[in-house]
Amino acid sequence: MDIAVWVLVGVLVLLGLLLASSLKVVAEYERAVFFRLGHLKGAKGPGLIIVLPLIDRIVRVSLRTVALEIPVQELVTTDNVTVKVNGVTYYRVHDPVRAVVSVQDYQFATAQVSQVTLLTVLRQVDLDALLREREAMSAKLRTLIDTATEPWGVEVTMVEIKDVELPEQMRRAMAREAESERERRAKVIHARGELEAAEALGKAAVTLEAHPAALQLRTLSTLSEIAVERNSTIVFPLPFEVIQLLGTLTRRLDAEHAAPPVPAETPQTASSRQAA
Repeated sequence: MDIAVWVLVGVLVLLGLLLASSLKVVAEYERAVFFRLGHLKGAKGPGLIIVLPLIDRIVRVSLRTVALEIPVQELVTTDNVTVKVNGVTYYRVHDPVRAVVSVQDYQFATAQVSQVTLLTVLRQVDLDALLREREAMSAKLRTLIDTATEPWGVEVTMVEIKDVELPEQMRRAMAREAESERERRAKVIHARGELEAAEALGKAAVTLEAHPAALQLRTLSTLSEIAVERNSTIVFPLPFEVIQLLGTLTRRLDAEHAAPPVPAETPQTASSRQAA
């Protein structure tokens, strides 16, 4: 009787262990692709599922977005410039069943497709397009990679070109070009400012010529600005009108001093002029 009890207890413990090992918990961010005796039974989860030992098998697939780094790839652009490019691909599994059944390793396959597509696309553009149209290149890469991974149940959400490494000689040439362009822009801006200043001065001269009093006010304003420095010596020019007035008065005084005095007429002189 004791042996039967121990056997029953052993059987119950074994069944308990089998039941405990057959209970699996699937997280919210993953799915379990379920196989029974090799036959696909679909995807299960999230929550608690029962997996019978030696009969059932599950493959866990994460549904979260994965950042897959594209290693450095060396390529030659259409204008015969050798560059090194790397990038990153963001993808997520939207169909876990196809991700397990359609391809042996969807992560490795997505990485290889990303590398090959990056080389294929960037070899068809020149260096200027690669540097200036990076967003367009990234969008094109995303479309092509997503088309290739769609049969595997993998959705590519974004592809970014991280870095473009140029040869040292090309970097120096681009630096010289950028410096020349900045100098050209500076000269154009300076010339444009000189032109606008000349036009403004011309208009101001016309206005001051029409209003002489405004010229005097401007002169006084300039003197007040100069007088801020106490150690300055100010030479105040006389207005042109004052100089003309002084010249006129000087000429009149000179003319009066140069003329001989007229003698006054006496009574004897007047009598003799009448007798004659």
